[in-house]
Amino acid sequence: MSITARADAQRKATSTPAPTAPRRFVFLLLDRFTMINFAGAIEPLRLTNHVLGHAVYEWKLCGEGGSEKTCSNGAVLRLDMGLDELDRDDCLMVCGGVDIQKHTTKPVLAWLRRESRRGIPIGGLCTGAHVLAKAGLLDGKKATIHWENQDGFAEEFGEVNLTKSVFVMDGNRWSTAGGISSLDLMLRIIASDHGEEVANSVADQMIYSTIRTDQDTQRLSIPTRIGVRHPKLSQVIQLMEGNIEDPMSPADLADEVGMSTRQLERLFRRYLNRSPKRYYMELRLQKARNLLMQTDMSVINVALACGFASPSHFSKCYRSHYNTTPYRERGAQGGGLGGSGPMGGRLSI
Repeated sequence: MSITARADAQRKATSTPAPTAPRRFVFLLLDRFTMINFAGAIEPLRLTNHVLGHAVYEWKLCGEGGSEKTCSNGAVLRLDMGLDELDRDDCLMVCGGVDIQKHTTKPVLAWLRRESRRGIPIGGLCTGAHVLAKAGLLDGKKATIHWENQDGFAEEFGEVNLTKSVFVMDGNRWSTAGGISSLDLMLRIIASDHGEEVANSVADQMIYSTIRTDQDTQRLSIPTRIGVRHPKLSQVIQLMEGNIEDPMSPADLADEVGMSTRQLERLFRRYLNRSPKRYYMELRLQKARNLLMQTDMSVINVALACGFASPSHFSKCYRSHYNTTPYRERGAQGGGLGGSGPMGGRLSI
């Protein structure tokens, strides 16, 4: 080999970075975690390894007890480890789901606080943000959680800057809103680690054609939700949703959007088959139900937070709509991700 050829070979050898150990993600599975959010986080890691042709990510499943966990659809996953000590280079993902308050145990909170002192990134998937907030790991941070859990979360954790984004990355604290939002978070992480082209290839493998950012909100627009594209109707509903604790009168709502009260009545009757007053009441009762099932607030405080002047009036309206009293509802286990919207029907993610 000539001196020139030997020099070229040496330059190439020194310029090629030595292979690094795969980045490890540890998934903390809580009882009744949601499968879709967990799968949306772990599958992009596997596909990144596939796209790149070698392992750049690895993962472990952990949980209290160290044996197995059952998710909300009944499937059982075997764990790799219990609440063991993690490495400083690990990334921890807390996978929440149904009945999150019940499954936020003292051993889990103590373990999270201990591991957080290592400075590792910690993410809350779906209702996992509730666990992080309960451990004090989101104080002063931006975060998100499933839209149906936002009322209870906001009441309990006022020190957290709650957003309606599909996911949030605030320093080394991450959170997702549930559903497939974990997929968007992981694609952002993959893009940061290996470039946009790799992240796009992973999305392509999953037939995922629209990658969302942390600027995207989790809920459908009001016209899409109600199935009606009428600008003034959307404006009124937005005003209602923003004024639950201190409800606006039909006259004030009508005045805000530049129409008469009679026109407002006709608009709601035509498109939603109910009066504005009735629709507004259903929104308030929906929030009340979320607070009853997701927080320890007293029934009186729930009533006040939803614009009811007296507990007796609140109880009467609640019974009429849900066929049970607020006190009985408080004793029922409704789950952390189900609820009834103004249009009726039970939702489950």
